[in-house]
Amino acid sequence: MHLDLNIGYWGVAVARDLGLIREAERLGFRTVWAAEAYGADAATVLAAIGVQTERIGVGSAILQIPARTPAMTAMTAATLDDLTGGGRFRLGLGVSGPQVVEGWHGVAFGRPLRRTREYVEIVRRILAREAPVVFEGFDYSLPYRGEDATGLGKPLKLIGGAHPDIPIYLAAIGPKNVALTAEIADGWLPVFYSPEHAPAVFGRHLAEGFRRSGEAGKAERFDVVATVSVAVDDDVDAARAQVKPFLALYIGGMGARGKNFYHDLACRYGYEEAAVRIQDLYLNGLKEEAIAAVPDALVDEVALVGPEAAIRDRLEAWKGSGVTTLALATMDPAALRVVAEAVL
Repeated sequence: MHLDLNIGYWGVAVARDLGLIREAERLGFRTVWAAEAYGADAATVLAAIGVQTERIGVGSAILQIPARTPAMTAMTAATLDDLTGGGRFRLGLGVSGPQVVEGWHGVAFGRPLRRTREYVEIVRRILAREAPVVFEGFDYSLPYRGEDATGLGKPLKLIGGAHPDIPIYLAAIGPKNVALTAEIADGWLPVFYSPEHAPAVFGRHLAEGFRRSGEAGKAERFDVVATVSVAVDDDVDAARAQVKPFLALYIGGMGARGKNFYHDLACRYGYEEAAVRIQDLYLNGLKEEAIAAVPDALVDEVALVGPEAAIRDRLEAWKGSGVTTLALATMDPAALRVVAEAVL
């Protein structure tokens, strides 16, 4: 099992003081992932990190599909791959949620599965650089052929070298999206992965996607990069308290009632009663109460919390859970060392 580092939305601070990333690189971590929502973009952060490091890879977890055209994303991926010396960049993509897509980017949420399929196909064609790109889909067309088109658009090919080996990862937790990920991507970026429940919840959807891909042996080479929060503390309740606000935010507030993918996942894990209560409290402005309503058992399932010995013991469950890479979400270099000593 590989170890990665996920710095989330706080990439600017980490890029200014590279101590955490340098420690991850020293320990043999494979990749550092940066995210974006409606603050710092991931690409700029990854560029800053990539040019100041030597071996550790850089990955987007995620670049938001509705925020960029496929061509812009392909150019960004190729540029980051070139800047970091080739072979170090991993392209993680996702559709985000309706609140961000329509509220922040000002575009329709639409049909995310169809959009993702078309988007990945166009990005792959551009990076392969085999021919000027022509694509005719429902959400994208190259050249553009809408009613307001000038008719002057021409098929183009990426300037510079080809980058066909950049791996593409998709963030997904819904059943159909997970199946699509297994079909068209090189890897999967699940959040709140539970070693106890995830194989049963996601396994059949992954298997369906692998079957549809038509690629022999794809399941064996498919990279499952699960982000897991890590909090090392001899007081297990204090460690859990570091993780609960994050869970409460996503389960309770990251989406509208009836349209929150993280809330749905908690329900599928068997925490429906708690998930409903967390969401009710959060959407009513009672954030502290929502945090207190997060079950200890859920934290223990999806995070690594507590004393060092307990974390080492808990890692055994992760090793046999279908995860190929653990992306540690922490700002504590000591936590990196605890996990690295047990895994690497």
